[in-house]
Amino acid sequence: MIQKRDDAAKEAAMRTAQAMVAAAVTAPKGHGLDNLLAAIVDGAEKDELANHMREIYKETGADFFNRDAGCVDASHCVVLLATKDEPILLENCGFCGHPDCAANRQAGASCAFNITDLGIAVGSAVSISADNRIDTRVMFSAGKAALRMGLFGDDVRVCYGIPLSTYSKSNFFDRDPGAVLK
Repeated sequence: MIQKRDDAAKEAAMRTAQAMVAAAVTAPKGHGLDNLLAAIVDGAEKDELANHMREIYKETGADFFNRDAGCVDASHCVVLLATKDEPILLENCGFCGHPDCAANRQAGASCAFNITDLGIAVGSAVSISADNRIDTRVMFSAGKAALRMGLFGDDVRVCYGIPLSTYSKSNFFDRDPGAVLK
């Protein structure tokens, strides 16, 4: 069998994406509760994600959604990491800025532990991509588009997307905020 460069690089990106999900899942969680959700999108679903990013750009005028959609287009796949919106119910911890979880819920706030756990999971995931020399970029914009697509359900309010790329020049750097990559 002969496997050419582009096919091998694309397969390496997908294997790395799978390892990134495993690293995120095994990252430490506050109070031992796992509210982390993860998915990998490629193909038509990746294209749909980029299209939702462009729709958000058209609605908001925020250029980075359009720029980031071009980066997603130029990527092999996207790892999506999200957290459920469920407090971990530590008695009166106040970490979220409210006196307790009931006040947090009433205010419509997010549990600070869930957000922190998500950040730790994202860090674990991108360290795997770095170890494997796969270019990535953490994108709030891709996460927002994934939420719009309903990929994780209604009880999820925070998500990040991490596209993976294996080109000789990273498509995530030297980006013109208004440019669209092809």
